Amino acid sequence: MKKILSAMALLMPGLMAQAADNNVIRFALNQDIRSSQPGVNRDGNTDDVLMHVVEGLVGYREDGTVGPMLASSWDVSNEGKTYTFHLRDGVKFHNGDTMTAQDVVWSWKHWNDPKTQWRCLREFDGSGLIHVTDVSAPDNRTVVMTLEKPVALFLDTLARTDCGATAVISPKSVAADGAWVAPVGTGPFVFGDWKHGEYVSLKRFADYSALPGKPDGFVGGKKALVDEVRFMAVPDAATVKAGLQSGAVDLAQVSPIDGSDLKKDPNIALEVAPNAQRHVMLIQTDDPLLKNVKLRQAIASALDSEQIALGTSQNMAHASNSNISVASAFYSNVQKQGYKYDPARTAQLLKEAGYKGQPLEIIANKRATVPSFDMAIIIQAMLQGAGINARVTTMEWATQLERYQSGRYQMMTFTYSARFNPALAFEQITGDKTKQKRKVWGDPQAIAMTDKLATLDDRAQIQALTDKLHQQMIADVPLIVFYPGLDIVAHRKAISGYKAWLAAAARLWNVSKA
Repeated sequence: MKKILSAMALLMPGLMAQAADNNVIRFALNQDIRSSQPGVNRDGNTDDVLMHVVEGLVGYREDGTVGPMLASSWDVSNEGKTYTFHLRDGVKFHNGDTMTAQDVVWSWKHWNDPKTQWRCLREFDGSGLIHVTDVSAPDNRTVVMTLEKPVALFLDTLARTDCGATAVISPKSVAADGAWVAPVGTGPFVFGDWKHGEYVSLKRFADYSALPGKPDGFVGGKKALVDEVRFMAVPDAATVKAGLQSGAVDLAQVSPIDGSDLKKDPNIALEVAPNAQRHVMLIQTDDPLLKNVKLRQAIASALDSEQIALGTSQNMAHASNSNISVASAFYSNVQKQGYKYDPARTAQLLKEAGYKGQPLEIIANKRATVPSFDMAIIIQAMLQGAGINARVTTMEWATQLERYQSGRYQMMTFTYSARFNPALAFEQITGDKTKQKRKVWGDPQAIAMTDKLATLDDRAQIQALTDKLHQQMIADVPLIVFYPGLDIVAHRKAISGYKAWLAAAARLWNVSKA
C-alpha cells in the first residue's frame, strides 16, 4: 500500500493535468536517457527517444530488412565497393535549414571523429568487417561512400539504432568550439526540454517531410499527430502500473505478468508482438559431459518448448526453436522445424550417450526483465522427469555475465539481444571458442557459413544459407532457442495507432490520443 501511495503522489501532477493535455502523449521509460547525442553514451531508452528526433540515410523496415529514409535510393557499383546515395528533395532540419549532401558528409565526419566517442566508430574504420575509405558529396543531392572491400552488412550497420541510425544532423547541433548542444535532426519530433531524472519532451515538427506510403518500421510514412510526446522516467514497475490505471501514463512497455493483470482493466489495451530477442538455454559443448552430441540431443528431446514458452510468458508467447525471429523476413518454413518433445527418444539417446546420472548445472538469474529463472526451473523439472540429474544455480546478473563471457558453465538460461540480419544473429552464437570464449557454437562449418552469410546481399542466397545454418544448429544442439522475446505495450484506450513490433522500440509517430 505504501508503494502505491508513493506512486500516486509521484504521478498526481500528471493526472491533474490530463484535462488540458489531450495533445500530449506520455510514455513511461524504466529509467532516464543517458545523453541527447545519438549513438554516444547510449542505451535502449536513449535510442528509443532519439529515433523520434533523428534519421539516417536508411532504416529498418517492419520485417527487419533495410529500406530508404533520407536517401530516396542508392546504387552499388565498383564490385560492391561504392554506394551512391540519392537524397530526397525538400527535407528540412528542425531549425528550418534544408538538408544537403554536405550535411551528410559533415555528420559522417562528426561521428567518426574519435573525440565524439561514437559507439560505432570501430564498425566502419576497418577494425571489423567494414572499412569506409572515403565519403564525398559531388553535388547537393548525392553522397558517395567508398569501401575498402565489399561488405553486404554495410547498409544494415548504417541502420542500427545503437549507432543512432548513423544520423544526419545539422552542424548547428554543436557549438562553435565543437561542444555538443542538442540534436538538430530531420525526424517528426524536435528535441525539447530534458528535465534530468524526470522526463524528456519532444515537440511536433510542423515542417516534417514524410516518406510516401504507410509507416514501415523506422521508415515509411511518419507523421506527428500530437503536439508533444513526453518520455517519463519511472523506474518502479508498480508506479508505471498505477500510472496507466490512473491515466497519468498513456503507454508503457510492461512485463508479461503486469500485462496480464493490466488487460483486465476496461480502460487499458495491450499491443503484443514477437521481437528479435531470443530466450535460450546455452550448452557448453567443451564440457566433458556435454561435448557428447547425443546427450545434448537427449536434453533437447526431453524439453517441451511450447510449455516453456507459455509457462514463462503468461501464455502470450509460442515456441520457436529458430535463431531468427518469427517476425523476420527470413523466417521460413525451414525455420519452423525444431525439436520435438519425445520421452522415448530421450531415453534411447541417454543410453547411447552412456549417461549415468552425472549432475548438470543450469545457471540462471532473477532479473525481472527476462524469464531466465522461470525457464531454468521448468527446464530442471522436465529434465529430472526424463532421468537427467539437473540442478539450478542462481547468480547475480553480473556474475552470470562473466561466466558467459568466459565460457565457464555447463548450461545457462540466457536472453540474446535483438539482431535483425541473419548474419548478425548467427554471429552472436558462432565463432572460434578458443579465441572468443563467449561463443557457443564452434563448429568450423557453421563458422564458415556465418562468415559467408555476411558477404551476401541476394535475398534468395541469404535465405538458403540461413535455412542450412538452422538445420545444422538443430542437429548439433549447441544451444536451444525456446521462443522470441515479446514487445508488450500497455496503453490507455484513448491512444490509437500504436503497434508493437520486431524491434521492440517505441514509435509515437502516427499515434493519436482521443
